[in-house]
Amino acid sequence: MNGQKVPSDPGQNVYLHAVVDLGSNGIRCSISDLSPPTTRIIPTVHFHRVNVSLYEAQVDPDSGSRIPIPQHVIDRIVSAIVRFQIVCVEIGVPAQNIRIIATEATRTAINASAFIGAIHHKTGISVEALRKEEEGIIGAWGIASSFSDVEGLALDLGGGSMQMTWITSHAGNVHMSSQGSVSFPYGAAALTQKLANLKRGKNKEEAHKAREQFREEMAGNFRAAFDTLNVPEHLVQRAREQGGFPLYLSGGGFRGWGYLLLYLHQTKGQSYPISIINGYSAPKKDFEDTEALKEVARTAHEIFRVSDRRRKQVPSVAFLVNTLAESLPHGIKEAHFCQGGVREGVLFRDMLPVIRQQDPLEVATARYAPSSAEALAALLLAALPRPSASRSFPSSITLHLIQAFANALYYHATMSKELSSSAALYSTSTGILASTHGIPHAHRALLALMLQERYGGELPPRDMDLKTHLQGILTPEEVWWTRYLGKVGLVLSQLYPTGSIDTSKPRIIPSAQWKNGLGKSGEKEGLDLTIAIQEVAYDPSHLKEELENDVQKIQKVGKRKNWIGGRNGWGIKVRVSVVEEDLLAR
Repeated sequence: MNGQKVPSDPGQNVYLHAVVDLGSNGIRCSISDLSPPTTRIIPTVHFHRVNVSLYEAQVDPDSGSRIPIPQHVIDRIVSAIVRFQIVCVEIGVPAQNIRIIATEATRTAINASAFIGAIHHKTGISVEALRKEEEGIIGAWGIASSFSDVEGLALDLGGGSMQMTWITSHAGNVHMSSQGSVSFPYGAAALTQKLANLKRGKNKEEAHKAREQFREEMAGNFRAAFDTLNVPEHLVQRAREQGGFPLYLSGGGFRGWGYLLLYLHQTKGQSYPISIINGYSAPKKDFEDTEALKEVARTAHEIFRVSDRRRKQVPSVAFLVNTLAESLPHGIKEAHFCQGGVREGVLFRDMLPVIRQQDPLEVATARYAPSSAEALAALLLAALPRPSASRSFPSSITLHLIQAFANALYYHATMSKELSSSAALYSTSTGILASTHGIPHAHRALLALMLQERYGGELPPRDMDLKTHLQGILTPEEVWWTRYLGKVGLVLSQLYPTGSIDTSKPRIIPSAQWKNGLGKSGEKEGLDLTIAIQEVAYDPSHLKEELENDVQKIQKVGKRKNWIGGRNGWGIKVRVSVVEEDLLAR
């Protein structure tokens, strides 16, 4: 994928890849641009969905029995793919980079061969019908593309089936069960039909008994699957200690569940600030509150990104979630929702590990980086103290986050003061980075708050609520460090207004350490930041005077009244000193 020859047609782009996902609930046609250096985040060039449910097309509405895919449905799908081929030609996708991938509803169709043959006859493209074990593997790769680090159980809930496996993904190295995945006929549409059939022709008591017997059967299948997958002992041990497994969820059925949770978190007295499903996480309590979500699906007038078809499937998904929570050893700790599906899975799997290991936030911001972005990141890192036995900064403040901050440090600088701070705050949720694939919501909040502080932190009343709600995604400690680093970024941007640094003639070198005696009692441990300036630089006394005024903004972050939660909240005392040294002699 990353080393093809340029095609002979000059209108084609070898880095463009098209995928047709023949799913159970819809047909998804997408074109992705895998050009370096943004390959890792799988940018979308074109996307549209054909609203055809292959699963429902194979169910007789009167009897509920399976029927072949009707010819008019086959004709509509074939025509849609042919039209998509025309789009691919217009955009410049090489013919060899167009793939048609089929899942459960195609694989199990009575007339699967005729359907696949019709597509090949009209398009010239062979349909890749995934085996049920491979379908879960592709889903797991899609999940891996959605986060930098993954450790837990991966579940993909489509319309016709559900797949389960375990997955770990670190630094581009993805591992999952040697058994692949276990597939169940419990897709959202299939389960809805199954539960309806269990009620057909029965009184209330008989229907309840049949439903409970089916629940026991499902639970037994889930437990057996868990044993089959040979989940690594370190994942089991962590689940035992932390109260359950993290779940990484993909597929339309689970995404619909996630959007219901988002709706609850944005209403009912809450105002969750990000409406992107990829990277959204929900705690066990909310994820398993099936009664609340069924009530929302039943009564809410309109729910963002939840169609009427999804609403009808909510009771069945609730049934699945309840059964899953009861049957998994050690239970569920939390749920992470992923946008990654067939498109992301097949493309991410084919990437080189050196590409997969890249951090999505760092990759996405690289296009906005000033000429000395790496040197700026080094200065920001130098302003962080080394961890001590008693003190450190949050593990979420990573090298990748610092580099992303340095990359984006100047993007909003040309805007007027009334816009820059607000635009920076919105940049990761509805602005320039909103569509970036693979960023957890916490990382979006961290970067947005740091960038907003870099422009002074001043906001109009309209935007204060967004800032408060973004802070609510993070811990008070994380919020405090976004303020500190944001203010350090502000000082750096004033020292280097163009983002260019001559490293052979250093203007400043910061250093930081934990130090006792910074509080009024003389015992409080705090952060001691020293900024050394070149003593033989141009007008050093003037530079020192300017710096001493600017660094007050950093020092104020450490004042108790500015701590997160007020004087009794979370914060660290900060002392900043500006000294003159011969930096060239260092």
